[in-house]
Amino acid sequence: MTKPTRVTNSIRELRFAAGEMTQAGLADKVGVTRQTIIAIEQERYSPSLEVAFKIAEVLGKPLDQVFHYPGTEPC
Repeated sequence: MTKPTRVTNSIRELRFAAGEMTQAGLADKVGVTRQTIIAIEQERYSPSLEVAFKIAEVLGKPLDQVFHYPGTEPC
């Protein structure tokens, strides 16, 4: 049996780089709750592909600059 992999993210850093966007502001633009953004940022929840793409779009970054899969190099 293999260990599950963990997807990490840079959402918090990217929110602050985007004019200190709040979790609530990001949630509103993505169409999810603030609690969902908190859980994703804290890596307690992995978003669906659709939500991941929306987060990256709102932050103005490619998906692989927002989310990181262990063992892969960011572009």
